[in-house]
Amino acid sequence: MQAFFYRFKPAGGLPSRASWASFSALACAAVLALGSGQALAWNLEDVAKLASQRAKTPFKEASHAVPAELAKMEYDDYRDIRFKPDSTLWRADKLAYEANFFHVGRHGDSVRVNEITAAGVKRVPYDPAKFNFGKNNLSPKSWGDLGYGGVRFFSNLNSPTYKDELIVFSGASYFRALGSGQLYGLSARGLAVDTAGPKEEFPRFTDYWLEKPATEGAPLTVYALMDSERMTGAYRFDVKPGEQTVTEVHARIFMRPSDKPVTTLGLAPLTSMFFFGENQPRPGDFRPEVHDSDGLMVATGDGEWLWRPLQNPASPLVTSFSMKSLKGFGLMQRDRAFRSYEDTEARYEQRPSAWVTPLNDFGAGRVELLQFATPDETHDNVAAYWVPEKMPAVGQPLDLAYQIAWQGKTQQLPPNGWVTQSRRGIGYSKPGADALGQQVQFVIDFAGPALDALPEGAKVEAITTASANARVVESLAYRNPATGAWRMTLRVERLKPANAAEPVQPIELRAFLQHNNQTLSETWTNLITN
Repeated sequence: MQAFFYRFKPAGGLPSRASWASFSALACAAVLALGSGQALAWNLEDVAKLASQRAKTPFKEASHAVPAELAKMEYDDYRDIRFKPDSTLWRADKLAYEANFFHVGRHGDSVRVNEITAAGVKRVPYDPAKFNFGKNNLSPKSWGDLGYGGVRFFSNLNSPTYKDELIVFSGASYFRALGSGQLYGLSARGLAVDTAGPKEEFPRFTDYWLEKPATEGAPLTVYALMDSERMTGAYRFDVKPGEQTVTEVHARIFMRPSDKPVTTLGLAPLTSMFFFGENQPRPGDFRPEVHDSDGLMVATGDGEWLWRPLQNPASPLVTSFSMKSLKGFGLMQRDRAFRSYEDTEARYEQRPSAWVTPLNDFGAGRVELLQFATPDETHDNVAAYWVPEKMPAVGQPLDLAYQIAWQGKTQQLPPNGWVTQSRRGIGYSKPGADALGQQVQFVIDFAGPALDALPEGAKVEAITTASANARVVESLAYRNPATGAWRMTLRVERLKPANAAEPVQPIELRAFLQHNNQTLSETWTNLITN
């Protein structure tokens, strides 16, 4: 089990960690051939051919060798290397999108970048003249073609006169995007392999093809070739900026022959940070909450909506929701008010939610949620992804199509009702009420149109269940007299195991609101681990 994910660094910072693979000589040859003049002769099928050919060959780990000068650099030294604005790709053409590049860091993580234009496909070679090296005393002209550390794109996201960052690809297969008025928070990845296992495999994008924008209003299109020890893949990203920027992903994934079978194949993976929140406050911190996401939301194909508040657990925690078909899932930042965080620098209320919607049939499987301890807010400690029930056969392509909506104040919600906050803890109790010390209480608030439409005096029930190692002591639903919204109070008691030597198991809870057998809210689910 990995101790934690490294956070995706801010613009200009170090890329996320990765297990880097080798550059593809096949890709290089293909690009050179197309560069001779085939107009726009590059699409997902071309990348898929390269991925398929890689899948038939043994994986070869990339060399991490970098010039000695770069290898000795500290983090702050690297941050002093900046891409020159005048070298920004497509700026002189005054197009809807622009692109620039991250410099390779001391770990040697690099990608090949190519440009698709009406004249064909051409390589975008590393050029030290495109960078300002700041106070660093370096000799970059002697380094040769290093490639780039990643690529980022800009558009008129918030202003017609200024181009803001729109989406960044940097580190392994990580990428993240912004809608208008948002700040970077959680990330997505191309693929997750054995994330909850003893040794995670990090597929990486080794090559990018950037399609030069041709028409106003068209999406930004990026192709990527992925490689790892047991997986290869071809990806097309169509990015549509807006209040909620939408990244449409089309992918073809191949599995390499291996004597180490893949245990968990995570599709459409998301990675985020939860340090503490309303359900798990942190003594001594003036901020009420610190997180990039506060919950996992899942919509099953049979119409059920689930909400699981995130935790910062003491030990790794893997849970999942199985279903015959998937409507969508996401790591959501529901708390959108500044008062929820009181952090004038981090502004967590402006971090996006990411909602994944399948565009083709994902089939049966499960949404898996991995959470583990983080010592602070600088590390990602949450991952969510779809695990198909049936693994693809070696050599057989797995075709995926889905979109990720990067959402702000306007975001995906269940159609009837949803949780607005859940708090854990016991209020006032009389001295000597020892039983309360053995119980866990939650106070959960709900909102939504089904609740707003209830007539005055309507009887609302709290429908609650607990796993076999606990019993529900009390569950009540009532209107909050201060706000008029509906509140549920839930108390549970852990049952002693029949065998005292048995390890203590987590308690699984489910709860929702109901009126006259009509479901009024999503299902709140939670896991008590202590």
